[in-house]
Amino acid sequence: MDYYIDTHAHLYAKAFHPDRADVLARCEEARIGRVYMPNIDHTSIDDMLELESRSAGRCLSMMGLHPCYVKKDFERELYIVEEWLAKRKFVAVGEIGTDLYWDKTFWEQQKEAFTIQVNWAKKYNLPIVIHCRESVDETIALVEGLADGKLTGIFHCFSGNAAQAERVTKLGFLLGIGGVATYKNGGLDAVLPTVGLEHLVLETDCPYLAPVPYRGKRNEPSYIPLVAHRMSEIMKIPVEQIQAATTANALKLFHPS
Repeated sequence: MDYYIDTHAHLYAKAFHPDRADVLARCEEARIGRVYMPNIDHTSIDDMLELESRSAGRCLSMMGLHPCYVKKDFERELYIVEEWLAKRKFVAVGEIGTDLYWDKTFWEQQKEAFTIQVNWAKKYNLPIVIHCRESVDETIALVEGLADGKLTGIFHCFSGNAAQAERVTKLGFLLGIGGVATYKNGGLDAVLPTVGLEHLVLETDCPYLAPVPYRGKRNEPSYIPLVAHRMSEIMKIPVEQIQAATTANALKLFHPS
C-alpha cells in the first residue's frame, strides 16, 4: 500500500470543473491512490456520482446531508439521502454533523438531522464522516449518546484540543488531519504528539483549507503529502510510517470486509 488516501475531498465541486483531468493527473503523480468524496445536499449528488463513475475506482462516494444545508426543508433533503442509501452501496454516511460557525438558526434541526442519519449508518453498517465546526464538544456529546459499540467514523477536519481528541478516539473514531496541521497557529502541534497513529487519517477538504505553502489558494488531493510531512515533523515519526498507517486506517474504516 505504497500510496496515500484523501479521506475527504469535494473533488466534484465547480472549482475543479475547468481542470479536473489535470488535478487527477497530479493525484497520480503524488501517489494519491484513493479519494473519498462527501456529499453536501441534493445538488451535489449528480456531479459526485458522475465523477465516481469515470474515475476507475479512485474516487468513491459517501451519501449524507451537510449540516450547513440543514434548513426548514431538511426533511425533504433527508428523504433524498434515504432513497439513495437504499438504492446502492456507499462507503459512508457523510458529510453529516453540526455547525455553529455560520448560522445557529437551525441548531435543533441540525441535531435531529444528525441523529436520523446516524441511525441510517447503523442500519446499513456504514461509518459516518462528521463535520463539527465550532461545535466539537456538542457533537462529541451527541455521538456519545448514540454510540452502540459498533458506530465508527471520522471527525473530519479535526482542530480540537488533546482532551477532545481523547474523547473522540475513545469512541472508536478517527481524526481527519488536513491543512490546518501546517498552519502556524493551527494548534495541532500540541495535539498530534498525544495521539497514536492508529487514530489518524489524512484529508484535504478540497477545495478548502489548502496547506502551507498554498494556504489561501484552491486545495487539491495532491497536497496530501505536505500534510503528512508536517505531521512527521510534529510527531517525530518517519513520513513513510505516517503514509502507511493512515492509508491502512482509511481502508479498514471504509472497506472493513
